[in-house]
Amino acid sequence: MKKSIAAALVMCLALMTAGRPGEAATAKKGKHVTLAVSIYAGWMPWYYAKEEGILKKWGDKYGLDIDVKYMDYAPSLDAFVAGQADAAVMTNMECLDMPASAGIDTSAVIMGDYSNGNDAILTRNKLTLPQLKGKNVYLVEKTVSQYLLSQALAKEKMKEADVKIVNVSDSDIAPSFLASKDQQAVVTWNPMVMEIEKTRGITKIFDSSQIPGEIQDLCVVNTKVLNANPDFARALVGAWYEVLGVINQQGPKSEAAIKKMAELSKASPAEFKSQLKTTAMYYTPESAVTYTKSEELKKKQDLVRNFCFAHNLLGEHAKSVDVVGIEYPDGSIQGDKNKVKMRYVSKYMEEAAAGKITLK
Repeated sequence: MKKSIAAALVMCLALMTAGRPGEAATAKKGKHVTLAVSIYAGWMPWYYAKEEGILKKWGDKYGLDIDVKYMDYAPSLDAFVAGQADAAVMTNMECLDMPASAGIDTSAVIMGDYSNGNDAILTRNKLTLPQLKGKNVYLVEKTVSQYLLSQALAKEKMKEADVKIVNVSDSDIAPSFLASKDQQAVVTWNPMVMEIEKTRGITKIFDSSQIPGEIQDLCVVNTKVLNANPDFARALVGAWYEVLGVINQQGPKSEAAIKKMAELSKASPAEFKSQLKTTAMYYTPESAVTYTKSEELKKKQDLVRNFCFAHNLLGEHAKSVDVVGIEYPDGSIQGDKNKVKMRYVSKYMEEAAAGKITLK
């Protein structure tokens, strides 16, 4: 799932894709398009949409062959940056500091949810945030986990320099923490949070519900691909809201869908429902549009971009936080208006809200 890639790799991939269309960009001339997805409660509707033929149905509607690739989170970001996937799911932070900062013009066409407790800081021996001073904190460095820690410490008038950050891979972080009682504090996301919490003596001391709206989960499309074939976004939006409509209703159909998504994410239905409770889903296009067009979103993203700049995630030679332009639905831009590489696009969600994206 979420999130880490070395800066050197990003730069390498950017150089690989510079000046040429790449595999995915080439696909814009045909009907074959690729979506890369990874396991996370808020992204499991894509797995369900593939397995139940919903994405195929919507692809057929718009004359598209949508190839869905199941991938770990980091490789999915690699694939998108390298032009091997036309669309992918990722957080707002990774969208900015990965494809956008690498020069890949990227459009967020679906505002799926925000983490409302799925990301958390966990400690042994009931350690509090102030008591972490001078201690090791284990996390996947340069990801939303580090962002969460930074925001949590700031609320205690502390800085990251007050603790010792130890970088761990996303695949090792839970097993490593559970295997070593010497590790006193860890920052991670679900389902690892839930796995760690099952162990006695573990306390959750801070989670993403305390910074609502700052860790957003998006479906993004390569802007060149989108401009060449906007029906790709319509197919994605149509499939997405069809699945969310199933989940959000009461009854056997919803329960069956949740059970299927739980199985696909290797969780029990009860565990998956618990994860959904800490995921603030925008179940309707209307609610997603409202947040995407809000002033609140701009404020949240401004916090994220300043964090990225302070941590050298916008490029080693970035001279200011404005090095990457971020465009919002009203046309306003944060950063360099001549270097817009991240775009929040509400158009297709608005079409869905207006009933213009249908299978009829």
